[in-house]
Amino acid sequence: MRIFVANIPYSVTSEILEDGFSHYGQVADAHVIMDYETGRSRGFGFIEMPNRSEGEAAILALDGGDWSGRRIIVQPAKPHLPGTAQRRPGAPDKASDSAA
Repeated sequence: MRIFVANIPYSVTSEILEDGFSHYGQVADAHVIMDYETGRSRGFGFIEMPNRSEGEAAILALDGGDWSGRRIIVQPAKPHLPGTAQRRPGAPDKASDSAA
């Protein structure tokens, strides 16, 4: 089960995120998303838990909870659809490039 975690403190690393979720079961992967340009956390990440019931237990226990003064959002991740990735600010729009 893939889990989306938002509003985490910028100081949280992938290792800290994994540790926080490991109390609810096995964590196969934990990844804090980093800003491409600055290399700093963007304040959200993803957890992969192989056991769905453990993932659901983590969501129920942690969603809306406090993590270092921030109210975190924990929910099932939505599937990634090809072609829906957001562009970096200021990046040229491919559709307008081909029209020129």
